[in-house]
Formats: sequence, structure tokens, C-alpha cells
Amino acid sequence: MEVYSWLKRSLSRRQKSSLPTSTSTADNNKNSAQKTEERFYGITDQLIEFVKSFSFDTFKNFSLPDVEEGVIGAAADGGGSGNVRDDLSDWQERHAVLILSNVKELSQLRFRLCPGILKEQEFWRIYFKLVWSYVAEYELHAIRLAKLKQMRLENEAEVKFSSYEVEMSEAKPPLPLGSGASLKSDSYLKESSNSETDKVFNN
Repeated sequence: MEVYSWLKRSLSRRQKSSLPTSTSTADNNKNSAQKTEERFYGITDQLIEFVKSFSFDTFKNFSLPDVEEGVIGAAADGGGSGNVRDDLSDWQERHAVLILSNVKELSQLRFRLCPGILKEQEFWRIYFKLVWSYVAEYELHAIRLAKLKQMRLENEAEVKFSSYEVEMSEAKPPLPLGSGASLKSDSYLKESSNSETDKVFNN
């Protein structure tokens, strides 16, 4: 009985001691995945430090070339999510969400500037011009990966279509009776039968 109690207590202690390790492992995996995503979208320590240096005047005094009236009109009408603009690329949109969550100073600047001083579209155009040298290589890498993925999907679709054509050609039914060689064979048998009939009547 004492041995059983000791074993039970030992197992209980072992399970309790393993819980923090499991939780710690899960947290480490989550942090690792988050860091990998942030790296893919160009959220580096250098970028974060640079973005933290932005001020109200950085955006207010930035000179932007005129854009098409239709695009500005779309921006003025709103639309998109509460955090980013619909006119951003998918990569830029995710980058914007991540940088806003990592740099609270930028989030506060955006709140002060938009929409009273800058339209949402203008804010992000200025931002990506300012950080271009920090994020360009990451965005180009994402574009290349997207193109490779699209090419792979197209190749797979082409292979599947070719396989389907082969299966369809193999599944074609045989020629119907009375066509081609079968028709010639029927004609020969009919002529032979008529010849035999003539012989019988002539005799």
C-alpha cells in the first residue's frame, strides 16, 4: 500500500512538473511562428527603430505626386478594414497590420493624421515610400514566391487535363458493327450466301 501511494505521488509530481514545460514549448512554437511571419513581411528590428523615428511632420510635410481622381475618390469614400486600405497589395496589407501592432507610435500617428489631414490611401503611400529601402527585398521575395506558386498550380492543372484527355481517348467505345472492316466482312458473307443459294436452285 505504501509503495502504491509513493508511486502515485511520484507520478503526480512528474505530471505537475511537466505542465510548465509543455506550456513553455507551446509558447516557444507560437513565438517562433510569429517571428517567421514577421520576417517574411519585413518586420525587422531595424525597420521598427526607423518607424519609431517618424513624427507628425514626417507625414504632414511629405510631398506626394497627384494621383488619379478616381483613386482618391475611392479612398475618400472609405471602405476596407479599420486598419488598412483595400488598395494595398496582399503583402502590403499584412505588413501594415503587423507594423501597426508592433509600433504603437505609428498607430497613434495614423489616428491623428487620418482622415482629417491625410486620406488613408495617402498615409500608406507615404509610409511605403519612407520604408522602401527596408522592405523592398522582402516584398520582391514574396512576389517571386507567389509567381512560382501560380506557375506550379498551372502546371498541375495542365498535367491533370492531359491525363483526362488520355483517359477519355482510352475510354472511347469500339467501332459499331457494320462499319469499316466489319462492314466488308458482312458484305462478303452475304455474297457467299447468295452464291450458294444460286447453286442450289440451278441444280
